[in-house]
Amino acid sequence: MKLPSQVTLVEVGPRDGLQNEKTPISTAIKVELCKQLIEAGIHRLEAAAFVSPKWVPQMADGADVLAGLQALPDLQDRTVSYSALVPNLKGMEAAIEAGVQEAVVFTAASEAFTQKNINCTIAESIERFKPVAALAQAHNIHLRGSISCALGCPYQGEVPVQNAAEVALRLRDIGVQEFDVADTIGVGTALRVSQVFEAVGYSVGLNNVAGHFHDTYGQALANILAALQLGVSTFHSSIAGLGGCPYAKGATGNVATEDVVYLLQGMGIDTGLNMHKLVQTGAWISGSIGKPYTSRAGRAVWNKLNTETGA
Repeated sequence: MKLPSQVTLVEVGPRDGLQNEKTPISTAIKVELCKQLIEAGIHRLEAAAFVSPKWVPQMADGADVLAGLQALPDLQDRTVSYSALVPNLKGMEAAIEAGVQEAVVFTAASEAFTQKNINCTIAESIERFKPVAALAQAHNIHLRGSISCALGCPYQGEVPVQNAAEVALRLRDIGVQEFDVADTIGVGTALRVSQVFEAVGYSVGLNNVAGHFHDTYGQALANILAALQLGVSTFHSSIAGLGGCPYAKGATGNVATEDVVYLLQGMGIDTGLNMHKLVQTGAWISGSIGKPYTSRAGRAVWNKLNTETGA
């Protein structure tokens, strides 16, 4: 085992966590969510998606969210890297104008999912990203590549272990710097995670790889542990376990940030995050959008806090 002493969590709640919500969420709530996450210690925050509002209407106010955050005086002294999902050159241009430090392009390890999600082949999707990568390099913007369905696909079922590694190599060749290996529908189990991450790490280096796990089958924490044991030290998580994928029927939310932090703290691995503040934020955003608070560690800590304060 090569457990890291420190882990970076990329908080994806404001983007991946909220994008699938049908009821419109105000810009003010999104800005407040981001603010609270930053105050809890988050340094990498996926705050927006510059995609067509026709397909993802919840993300139509991405520029306004980023502008709202940059205008908050009490966040000016904090070093935060804001990232946004960009599907094409137009989205990249909008992200640059909004002031992002990281951009995320997205493809998949499954041809079937790529066709359903962005209506093209994997090769065609990567070809589309070439001008995006060139623009990112010209503006010194860190470029991540999200590889969806690396551990299973809702349309084709099993995905060969080597697929994600091959996609990562293609992305690296056009200038992608970090590779998000995603279990989009949450079907992965620990052994398969070890095999896929080992293959991707062999191709592009595990220090450039992040784990993105959904918790549909309750395996996300076990899968994070499997990746940790390989030496992976960057993971994505979503406050309160919010999320889902509009193109992956049945997929539940990302693994909850609170649950991941509880796991890591119990292993003596530093995250730099304040658990109590995260729990307060998780409970607040769940109530604000009318959803139950589903993080198991979050609920336990929240109940304990309320008992201690007599609330």
